[in-house]
Amino acid sequence: MGERLKPISSEHILGTDHLGRDVFSRILVGVHTTVGTSLFVCSISLSIGVPIGILSGYVGGKIDRFFMKMVDAFMAFPDYIAAIVLSGLLGPGTLNLVFAIIVVKWVGYARLARSTVLSLKHRDYITMGKINGLGSIDIFRRHMIPHIIGNVMVLATLDIGKIILMIASLSYIGLGAQPPTPEWGAMLNEGKAFFYNAPHLMIIPGLFIMFVVLIANLIGDYIRDHFDVQYQKGEVS
Repeated sequence: MGERLKPISSEHILGTDHLGRDVFSRILVGVHTTVGTSLFVCSISLSIGVPIGILSGYVGGKIDRFFMKMVDAFMAFPDYIAAIVLSGLLGPGTLNLVFAIIVVKWVGYARLARSTVLSLKHRDYITMGKINGLGSIDIFRRHMIPHIIGNVMVLATLDIGKIILMIASLSYIGLGAQPPTPEWGAMLNEGKAFFYNAPHLMIIPGLFIMFVVLIANLIGDYIRDHFDVQYQKGEVS
């Protein structure tokens, strides 16, 4: 406790917190907790939503209506509100937070995959492929999967920043990671009581959250522009 609330120095390059813990070390471990959890949530949401969207768009009929009613029911509520309600019902904790965010995030990927399949399956080159004897698997592999992957990658990259903010904000209000887990949102919550005496306890995690979200959005914009160009070239050819 003799090391508590130390300012930035050569010994502690980002200072120490109210329990004498090195802030820089906790920020580094928080990369795994905050960013790693967001990547895990995004990958699970993709693995659930994309197959459902592809099946719904390609098969159509009763299956499409069933899944789309489910998607519409989930999308009727804002992401943050639904995640807060689910986290509150399940109780605080990282696993419950992950489950709550996956529940509200998979629907976006399902709708995107479905709309992509619907926009492609009636194209002339798809019809010609069917006439020439191509099976559904070959049509998906050659003509649909590249477009689906491009659109999903753009949404996923942009979504990572939103998921990071969601994890940090829910942890900040006590519904996510619990102390002493070094999660960036939880670190903000722990540091708010010492804002006047040691403002670095809130400023540093906030800056890291802002920086990572900004990088994720810039990468998403780059990937979106890249796939737009590729898609336009494919349409012209």
